[in-house]
Formats: sequence, C-alpha cells, structure tokens
Amino acid sequence: MQADALASVDAPTELKAALWDMDGTLVDSEPYWIAAEIELVTSHGGHWDTEKSHDLVGCALETAAGILQDAGVKLSIREIVDYLTGKVTAAIRQQIPWRPGAKELLAQLHARGVRCVLVTMSEATLAQVVVDALDAPYFEFLVTGDQVRNGKPHPEPYLTAVERLRASDPSLGLHNCVALEDSVPGVASAMAAKVPTIAIPHVVPLAPDHRRTTWETLVGKSYDDVAAVLLSAPTAAGANA
Repeated sequence: MQADALASVDAPTELKAALWDMDGTLVDSEPYWIAAEIELVTSHGGHWDTEKSHDLVGCALETAAGILQDAGVKLSIREIVDYLTGKVTAAIRQQIPWRPGAKELLAQLHARGVRCVLVTMSEATLAQVVVDALDAPYFEFLVTGDQVRNGKPHPEPYLTAVERLRASDPSLGLHNCVALEDSVPGVASAMAAKVPTIAIPHVVPLAPDHRRTTWETLVGKSYDDVAAVLLSAPTAAGANA
C-alpha cells in the first residue's frame, strides 16, 4: 500500500492514532540488545563494541543479523535473530526499563480515545512481553518485525499499521496519525510513510530536520502536545488545503 492511497484530503485534521516504536522509545532496551550483540560476536572470535552496535539501532533484525555475520558470527540469519531475541526477552522479563514519560503519555492518549499501535522491529514474542507488562491493554494491535516483508527504514511497517486502522475507520488517513520514534531507521520509516513524526532521540543522535518534530523527552508531554504536532505537520496542511 502506497502512502498516497492512505491519505484522505477532505477529512479534518483530528488526532485519531498514535503509532509507537518500542525499543528506545517505549522501553530502554537498547543496552540489552548491545550486550547480546557483543556477547554473540565475541563468542565467535570477532570484535564488537557499543559504537558498532549504534549502527544497528532501530534497523530490521535480519539486516542486523547480516552485519553480525560479516563480523564473524557463523550462524544463519534466523539463528542470530533467535539468539538476540531470546537474550533480550530474558532480560526484559527480569526488568523492563520504561522510557521516562512514555507510559504516562501512552495512558493519556488512550484515555482520550486515541487508538494506539505498537510498530516495532522486534518480533512478536518480545513485543508481547512488553505489552503484557503495561497497566492496561493500551495497544489495539502490534506490527512487529516478523509481520512485515520490509523492515525499517522502509515505510511498510507504518503503512501496514495505518491500513489496518482504516479497516474499521475508512475516514482515518495519514494526517490523523502521529509516529513516535527514537532511531534513524525508525524516523526514516515513519517519514517515508508520510506519517507526521515526533523524534525523541535516545542512544543515537538525530540530525536536524524541519520535516519532523523533535522532543528531548516524553516527560510532561500530553495529548495536547501531540495534537499540536499533528496540526503543524506538512501532511495536515495538505489535508486542509
């Protein structure tokens, strides 16, 4: 599905959906991924460090696995993905490091009737552990890395989320949605899908870009703040032209 096909140019700009990234946005799981990558590469006689791991933040797991193969890991793509996912899932089960302000904003958006969707490159087994630990079933559904053919930075994950939302509300368009992301691939995916995007950089800095909104933190952010981003987004301006 193309982004243009999901736009509804005559509809008012109303905040109907929030599309949440998970790793680095909802939960601070990147240190778990980094530790798992270093352990895996080292066990195969290679060298890996935090700086190299930063290049993998936010990308599709299959892409990361290919890079780890190049670093000396003598396993298949599927075996690497399973290893990393298993390690991170085990760590998450022990302790979920929520990102500051994330749960509070998620709860407020849900309470205001905003449909919330998790759009993550983690696989469903891991994502479900995080979702099940929330105080309520805030997420209507999950779009995970094992459900899409093309992972972030490709727009498919976000286009898939919007298309599924439209199944029960055909009036919903891209200009009714906001994406919350922390990584370079994640922000690129949301913007390529033409979803108004809020970037909250965490592990890896993001270059300035006037086409998106950048927040330092989610602490203190509210429904009104998210709605204001939507109203000022280029997509919204096009929808109301």
